[in-house]
Amino acid sequence: MAYLPPHKRQPSTTASTPIPAPNPPPPSLSSSLRSLSLSSPRGRGRGRGAVGRHPLASTKIFRAAGCISRWFPLPPFSPAGDGEEYILRLEPFPCPPIEHRTGAKPLALVVASTPGQGSSGSTAAAVTSIAEQFLPDLLAAAERVKAEGAPKDELVKLSLVARLGTVLFECQPGGSPVSLDELRQAAKAGEDGSRSQLRKTFYTSLSSECLDDMERTMVKRIGLDFDSSKKHYHVKVSDKNRSDSTISCKCTVEEDGSLAIHKVELNQVRHLVEDISCLFKGLDLRLMLSKKRILKNLDVNTY
Repeated sequence: MAYLPPHKRQPSTTASTPIPAPNPPPPSLSSSLRSLSLSSPRGRGRGRGAVGRHPLASTKIFRAAGCISRWFPLPPFSPAGDGEEYILRLEPFPCPPIEHRTGAKPLALVVASTPGQGSSGSTAAAVTSIAEQFLPDLLAAAERVKAEGAPKDELVKLSLVARLGTVLFECQPGGSPVSLDELRQAAKAGEDGSRSQLRKTFYTSLSSECLDDMERTMVKRIGLDFDSSKKHYHVKVSDKNRSDSTISCKCTVEEDGSLAIHKVELNQVRHLVEDISCLFKGLDLRLMLSKKRILKNLDVNTY
């Protein structure tokens, strides 16, 4: 049998079976997908030309016009930059998401040595210091949100969140590492009310042992009783009619294992973010005031 090149071969029709046509999607789902498109976790599309054609804002952080975002260590830096009772250094911190994105490990501010005793201070003094800096800005930000008002189809709620994690510093543009002098400048900029160009991330990955300890001891210590736990899934959707927003569908798990939409929210808008590197504690602290916009007139049955 003579050899035939692939472009001249004829498909065999004797033993071939017809390929079934794919079933069309349900009408309700098809109509929803005309205006909504699921967003990828990293905001990247697939296929040639996908990037830029459908802008995905699932990972974008939205900040208000007058948002205050600052960082400072506790205990604070000395005003003159010397004479501190402890020695600080920046050391690499294992964080796979940042390493995958930047190709280098981020840095965490740690205490290298403590020659003096009692340099860490008391917990009560640390709480007082945080409250004195955070409370005035918190009240001012809440007043600004109140003055803005809300559209008729949205319910606006303020959310004050305290998170535990680790403040990480990424390399500056060009690959240059962060220095202690740059951290001093960033802390000074936060005190003056200006925004620093320092690239930082608040890494909230905690061990299960830490979470269990918080449920057993910390909840009772602050006067609360642990009632129950719930598991929620957040499905982020980009709406073509709201190109500057991201819709988050908060879902709960039904008895049959399916997901049921419990609440539909627009992306949160940050009004105040304060990251605190607690040098003599095992974890750092983030205090954040954000505005949550809940959609009231959206028919969730179409999803």
